[in-house]
Amino acid sequence: MAVSVHVECYAGYRGEETPRRIYLNDRRIEVVAVSDRWLGPDHRYFKVEGDDGHCYVLRHDSETLQWALATT
Repeated sequence: MAVSVHVECYAGYRGEETPRRIYLNDRRIEVVAVSDRWLGPDHRYFKVEGDDGHCYVLRHDSETLQWALATT
């Protein structure tokens, strides 16, 4: 079963988007901390901690503006 991923972000003063809220299908998860972030060849990655006690690695495609859960 495919998981639908939607991410709401905060754009800082430099326009850099930071995840604040994740929707996995119909489940809403508040981001309580961004513990890491890095750039890949064609994606940006964020390791975030949710208010549900889980860590998630989010992948953002800069060209299509699509978000996905990254597999580790």
